[in-house]
Amino acid sequence: MASGWRYRIISVAGVLALIVAAVSVANQPLVQAGFRLLPVIGHLPFDLAEGREFALEAAMTTVVVLLALSPLYKPRPYRILDITMLAVKRMLVALFALAAIGYFDYTYRLPRATLLIVGSLLVVAIPAWFVTIRSRPARGESGRAIIVGDDPGEIDRILAAIDIPVFGYVSPPSPYVVEDSGTQLRVADGAGITTESLAYTTNLECLGGLSRLDDILVEYDVDVAVFAFDETDREEFFGVLATCHEHGVDAKIHRDKADSVLVDDDEIEEIVAIDVEPWDWQERAVKRVFDVVFAVAGLVFGLPLMMVVALAIKLEDGGTILYTQERTAEFGDTFQVYKFRSMVQNAEEETGAKLSEEDRDEQDPRVTRVGRILRQTHFDETPQLWSILVGDMSVVGPRPERPELDSDIKEGVTDWRQRWFVRPGLTGLAQINNVTGHKPQQKLRFDVEYIRRQSFWFDLKIVLRQIWQVASAVAMTVARH
Repeated sequence: MASGWRYRIISVAGVLALIVAAVSVANQPLVQAGFRLLPVIGHLPFDLAEGREFALEAAMTTVVVLLALSPLYKPRPYRILDITMLAVKRMLVALFALAAIGYFDYTYRLPRATLLIVGSLLVVAIPAWFVTIRSRPARGESGRAIIVGDDPGEIDRILAAIDIPVFGYVSPPSPYVVEDSGTQLRVADGAGITTESLAYTTNLECLGGLSRLDDILVEYDVDVAVFAFDETDREEFFGVLATCHEHGVDAKIHRDKADSVLVDDDEIEEIVAIDVEPWDWQERAVKRVFDVVFAVAGLVFGLPLMMVVALAIKLEDGGTILYTQERTAEFGDTFQVYKFRSMVQNAEEETGAKLSEEDRDEQDPRVTRVGRILRQTHFDETPQLWSILVGDMSVVGPRPERPELDSDIKEGVTDWRQRWFVRPGLTGLAQINNVTGHKPQQKLRFDVEYIRRQSFWFDLKIVLRQIWQVASAVAMTVARH
């Protein structure tokens, strides 16, 4: 498979040629005559395009289709079925956009019959084109690998386990300090690692920093990048992962680190593939816009209800209305979350941090009368709309746990950190299936399933189901009282 910009040029040039060919074919008299013989749609009118009109039709189709197919211009190692389905979905989006343009602005419209012919041709030709140019040889023993990270011990362990040539490493700014001027790796005093304790790493060439990763992947024709971070944050990790996918490079990690990321469970080797594809910027933008719109709408339209809730809490015992808790975010970071107080004041002064018995349909003596209604209807969570608005949370994602409880759960559920791989959410797949932290294994299974399947449409399904459940809970609560 071609790499980098050469691949982009080839893919865009092919799409351009197919679009012009499809519009040309649709404007052939013989094709139009055959179309008129079709039942149901054969009566649709044609407008034979020539000269300026043909150029306008071709240009409009080109712009819309090229924009719709933008995620496909990245040389990522898709399977044939995956690339076919993605190309078909993107073409359907393009055809819908062309139809909408024609409906709202007659000047730039394609005749409906022309649009049907062009669409039918491109829905077949575009996927076939991308399948053709994305075919690539098996990598096996002939692959070329680099290591990306700053942990010398992890780099050494990867070098001992990997079975393809590694010709260097790429490192972010690191706390490690070099003692041996002939050694490329920088090793810190007091870190528990010395140049003498590293069997492989001291002979490995440093290719540069993360800012040069794009150039390095192209210059050295890299097939595999193995991650060896000591402590990594979301931006750094996903930045490297996105760059690897951009250039069609397989991203891998040592199996001993697999409890903190998602990997291919079918692999039995020590070096395993990271089984998460970063979202395109369009998908991230759509999710963020949805988060902001949802949070603003919830805060504005929910304000009267929140004022009533605040008044009820204050009248019951005179205590504080809101309380804050520290919660775990992506990659183990923390943030402050706000909730309406549903328990007595200083409820954990004697017990410490613990899950409420209410979460498994039992009575918790710490929960107040108003608090019980709030928890049953989920109204105690509404202040978290602010956390969504400022970007600490998303509408949909794994529910954030408290760091103390996370630490306890990790002792019994070794893969628990995998759920830290995405931004936490107000609701999630576990929540709509009524699974709480009292069943961590089940909760983790739902959270990991969400991370693998996440998309805007999947988020929308979860939100609609959660809204239905909240409405049902409110109706049941009203009926009881």
